[in-house]
Amino acid sequence: MKFTRRDMIRTTAGLAAGLAGGKLIGAPAAYAQSAPNYTPEPGATLRVLRWSPFVQGDEDAWIANTQKFIEATGVQVRIDKESWEDIRPKAAVAANVGSGPDIMWVWFDDAHQYPDKLLDVTELADYLGNKYGGWYEGGKGYATKDGKFIGLPLATIGNAIVYRDSWVKEAGFSEFPKDTDGFLELCRALQKTGHPAGFTHGHGVGDGNNYAHWLLWSHGGKMVDESGTVVINSPETLKSIEYAIELYKTFIPGTESWLDVNNNRAFLAGELSVIANGISAYRTAQQNKDNDPKLAEIAADIRTTNMPIGPVGESVELHQTTTAVIFNYTPYPNAAKAYLQFMFEQEQMADWIEKSLGYCCQSLKAYADNPVWTSDPNAAAYSKASETLRPNGYAGPLGYASAATMADYVLVDMYARAVTGQATPQEAMEEAEKRANRYYRV
Repeated sequence: MKFTRRDMIRTTAGLAAGLAGGKLIGAPAAYAQSAPNYTPEPGATLRVLRWSPFVQGDEDAWIANTQKFIEATGVQVRIDKESWEDIRPKAAVAANVGSGPDIMWVWFDDAHQYPDKLLDVTELADYLGNKYGGWYEGGKGYATKDGKFIGLPLATIGNAIVYRDSWVKEAGFSEFPKDTDGFLELCRALQKTGHPAGFTHGHGVGDGNNYAHWLLWSHGGKMVDESGTVVINSPETLKSIEYAIELYKTFIPGTESWLDVNNNRAFLAGELSVIANGISAYRTAQQNKDNDPKLAEIAADIRTTNMPIGPVGESVELHQTTTAVIFNYTPYPNAAKAYLQFMFEQEQMADWIEKSLGYCCQSLKAYADNPVWTSDPNAAAYSKASETLRPNGYAGPLGYASAATMADYVLVDMYARAVTGQATPQEAMEEAEKRANRYYRV
């Protein structure tokens, strides 16, 4: 869909940050002189492809801020959206054929699969980082290669436990367990009371990967070591698989085929007591409670907490990251950089983070004091996602191999095959080792 003045009738009163000759109006004087000068090309138009939202406020705020950019510059911006699972292949196709959206929101280290197809945005990233307290290291790692920014870290979508408090208490637990042993006991008890848990073993870009990496890391396993050598075949990985098998026995049926949307739907239908998810499940129930008594009951009963700590003895979580990249085939590179500059400035970015209701965690440290993180106790578990995330390529370097291994769901499939009995734990681990070595080129 294309958003123009006619399409979007929204107030823009109070607009303090526009673009004039590529310079931001209203920027603090200390930064105005050093701000990059991205004057949009004559007749420039932009196409932006983003992922479909799980919290409507995210999309609404982004569109409203885009409209402000359109009105300030005259550059028309078309925003399209795709399902989470479709973003990765569409970005790869665009990179390979050299045509498509000017700007895309991509996942994790996807940008490392085609870095030579992306515009160098180091100047803009340095400006934003210097102005807004610096980038969090996790997001920065995903968006940089060889010391250059190949994208702008946009947000981290935090992953946390979302659960029904009354059902946990009904199962005999006064509080949610903080360790993996207690967590398994809880899941067994919840199954007996008819309120099972459910975690994604399917190809969910976010939920499937987040869960699989937590299983591995919480038991001390890792895909590769510091040198990039595949070390997934290890006693620690084996223990994590055995633990996953026991957990899976307590799950609602069908989690091996779930994508990112399935656990939300099952939880909000009252079929599940515990999931690992962004804050979207809670916000959906909360925002629709006035029209649905069942959702009102669920919203009041929801609590959130961070993932249990395993034998490794520390909190280790993946969290999903998204990076805004500009493809170098765009005929309007200045307009694209001006657009991202505008959207990252305080008036727009702070508004987007707040309207996302805790779903999108800031990538720049200056935005950490956004009131959204203290406005609701259930947001606390997501507030430090950008600060605490561990990159999926741990413990090795990010690059083509780490991106391709994740894109091929090597780790997700290892657990899925083992928990469903398609392979023994040892067979599943050895298969994952072989698949990973294809990308790490052993």
